[in-house]
Amino acid sequence: MRDDDNGFFLPEFCRVRTLFGVVVIVQLLVFLLVLAQPASASHWAALSLYSLYLQWIALASTVLLCALRPWLQRLAVMPAALAAAAVILLVTALVTEAAWRTVEGGATFGREHLEFQGRALGMAAIIITLVLRYYYVQHAWRSRLQAESRSRIEALQARIRPHFLFNCLNTIVSMIRTRPQEAEAAVENLAVLFRAGLNADGGFTTMQRELELVDDYLGLERLRLGDRLDVRWSLDELPRDALVPPLTLQPLLENAIYHGIEPRTEGGTITVLGGRQGKRLWLQIRNPRAREHRSRGMGMAQRNVEERLRLAFGRAVDFSVGEVDGDYVLTLALPYRTENDESADRG
Repeated sequence: MRDDDNGFFLPEFCRVRTLFGVVVIVQLLVFLLVLAQPASASHWAALSLYSLYLQWIALASTVLLCALRPWLQRLAVMPAALAAAAVILLVTALVTEAAWRTVEGGATFGREHLEFQGRALGMAAIIITLVLRYYYVQHAWRSRLQAESRSRIEALQARIRPHFLFNCLNTIVSMIRTRPQEAEAAVENLAVLFRAGLNADGGFTTMQRELELVDDYLGLERLRLGDRLDVRWSLDELPRDALVPPLTLQPLLENAIYHGIEPRTEGGTITVLGGRQGKRLWLQIRNPRAREHRSRGMGMAQRNVEERLRLAFGRAVDFSVGEVDGDYVLTLALPYRTENDESADRG
């Protein structure tokens, strides 16, 4: 089993956030060691010495793992883990030797010296084993989540219903003789829509691209529904560079049309609102609640979109549905993230 650049089980130690986390965790370990000292010991002296000693090991190991990451990524999991452990143990041995010579003032290789080295390397080996095991378990957990996410996306892609495809094709066929140019444009829109569905790979896309996809989709639906479909937008305050999982908006609009517009002879109006509040985005989709209850597939698109949003943004996602004045209202809020934010996280 090999890990690619995006699936390597060790974290990116070159990131400032990771480096800060290492410093904080090591300092917490220092506090634990100091508290374990006898009451007669000088806690302040122990705090300063342990901090200097362990932080040197942690920072030097982090720098080396950062530099060696391209090489480690080419290895399988077990060799990479052993190589990383060897690097940290080597750093521990060197720093421990430097500390011994500094404190003792000599390079003696007596019993006390060997015991000091042995205790340091033994503690380091135990901590390294626990940390590497933790990173591997976290990596396996993330891999399972990503696999589940891909499965959900595939299920969501399959939700572009056969009846919708057949209706669109029948509409296009009826337009070929009387409105050939519109029929050609409809075929292109249909191709774009399905291409977007096939290319959705679980990453992120921009809000601008999502809105373009929705526009292509609504163009096809207007060919079927005509004046029965009225969509009103209020998205001037919605950042177009915001990152969202692909196929986030189109299934929600399809759900609104299928359950709120299609069953009504007179059609209806779908209202799409959106904006930004600080570091958060919000969207609201409102459609009439049809008098005829259509249970087939009810809520499937919403559940898929909600699950993918929560997988991408965690607990920072708010997703709710309700009824206002007889209309069905779906509201969601999520963090505002851009390509610059993603680059900063990688840097």
